[in-house]
Amino acid sequence: MVKVYERILDLFEAEGITTIFGIPDPNFVHLFHLADERGWNVVAPHHEASAGFMAEAVSRMTGKPAVCIGTLGPGMANMAPAIQCALVENSPVIFLGGQRARITEQRVRRGRIQFVQQAPLVEASVKYSASIEYADQTDEVIRQALRVTMSGTPGPAYIEYPSHVIQEDLDRKPPLPPERYRLVNQTAGADAIARAVGLIAAAEHPILLVGHGVHTARVGESVRALAEKLACPVIQTSGGTSYVQGLEDRTFPYGFSPSAIEAVVRSDLCLALGTELGEPVHYGRGRHWVANEDNRKWILVEQDPAAIGVNRPIDVPLVGDLRAVVPQLVSAVAQRKASADLPDWVTKDAERLAELAETAPSGGSPVHPARLIVEATKVFPADGIMIRDGGATTIFSWTYSQAKPHDVIWNQNFGHLGTGLPYAVGAGVADGGQRPLMLITGDSSFLFHVAELETAARLGLPLVCVVGVDYSWGLEVGVYKRTFGPGSRETGTHWSTTTRLDKVAEGFGCYGEYVERDEDIAPAIKRAYASGKTAVIHVVVDPKANSEEMPSYDEFRTWYAEGTQ
Repeated sequence: MVKVYERILDLFEAEGITTIFGIPDPNFVHLFHLADERGWNVVAPHHEASAGFMAEAVSRMTGKPAVCIGTLGPGMANMAPAIQCALVENSPVIFLGGQRARITEQRVRRGRIQFVQQAPLVEASVKYSASIEYADQTDEVIRQALRVTMSGTPGPAYIEYPSHVIQEDLDRKPPLPPERYRLVNQTAGADAIARAVGLIAAAEHPILLVGHGVHTARVGESVRALAEKLACPVIQTSGGTSYVQGLEDRTFPYGFSPSAIEAVVRSDLCLALGTELGEPVHYGRGRHWVANEDNRKWILVEQDPAAIGVNRPIDVPLVGDLRAVVPQLVSAVAQRKASADLPDWVTKDAERLAELAETAPSGGSPVHPARLIVEATKVFPADGIMIRDGGATTIFSWTYSQAKPHDVIWNQNFGHLGTGLPYAVGAGVADGGQRPLMLITGDSSFLFHVAELETAARLGLPLVCVVGVDYSWGLEVGVYKRTFGPGSRETGTHWSTTTRLDKVAEGFGCYGEYVERDEDIAPAIKRAYASGKTAVIHVVVDPKANSEEMPSYDEFRTWYAEGTQ
């Protein structure tokens, strides 16, 4: 016989899940204790929202579901932001919520401590919500949560179990592997593959449009093989900013690279992988796609059949899992001759990056935010994991980054600030603390979950946080200026210039440096990595430039112009 909490661990282990995030309480101490005995990564952060973001990062780095726990009442309330983000970011995170015994819920009484009906609060933000009311429901509820989160468009699930259930007994039986109870590695039909191959063969100027799903499904190797067979440019969506190893030179960010725009305009075939064709790519039918629309064919690889044709018409839908469909295409398509324009686009994009590095404003103190990005990304470790956060800081990063990381994590769909530090911790846990991590963020975002510096330090993660400090909500200051004009009063956007994040870091046992000049940024980052500690580099940036000189801002505004402008 086994307890319910032990069976829950068995079922997750069958999926290859061995990491859990959350703050233990009486509902969960037995589960945490046993998970630790089994050798799981058991990570207790300082806030349940951070726990959810950490779990989401693990899912992105492994291609598997992840698990986060929230104690009843306040713990679940704290976890709400992470649940909402997981939904919008298409992340298959299983959120376990504790609850008092059902007798408490059924009584007609007032003044109950640490109690609220949680399921109705969560249901609109998850793909699946259920409660383990009886011990023998454990297998079916856990499996259904995993089945739903990993089917169609991935997303979160919420499972609640009342305290009277967790200690009940179950008969021990071997847990089923994933392929026995849910669809895995779904391939596309042979007829659809044949039609896609026909379009590819007929195209003169194909492009690959690579989105967020390519990163989270961990299919970079097969995407590289496909791109090499097609001998075509790779266009990144805003979510697909992780560079596939071996395709760095021919990968161009949509909307921010002239090479990307030229390739899109000229294309007569777009093969879209791991993208919903959402607002940041103008649904694949507006702005840069208008030219040559009548001559362009579309192939979309999509796991959710209900998503086909929603944002734009598709000529050949390939319904299935990227992990299976991309290898199908690699096997089926013939080697193509490289586009005559590709070498020119590669050269022009390299020249663009070099020019940006050369022309980013320099020499001033405080530092121009463009120069901060240039100097920080020049020394980004080639094998590192990049995490982005912040409003203005991320906008500057899109344009000025000199690095092409193979793993980039940021909250691209929901725009939820403060995810950066928890994402960095989760990514480091998933990686086993082997690869260096760099978080580039603004001070306003960094302060959301600054307590997780202690978590990163406790885990010994090789994380350097480069924080652009303008002592304000830089993006919002810019909104005030554009709305009310220069010199307007920017209500609620500024704070004390005595804030020293490097000293805060030292208080957590981390390495800290304070930087005010361009030339000191790269050496400070190098010293931070050499310290062997989690580190914070506090870089004072020019608040006027940070709010008024955001590059490509007009392009960014076209992403969400509908209904907001």
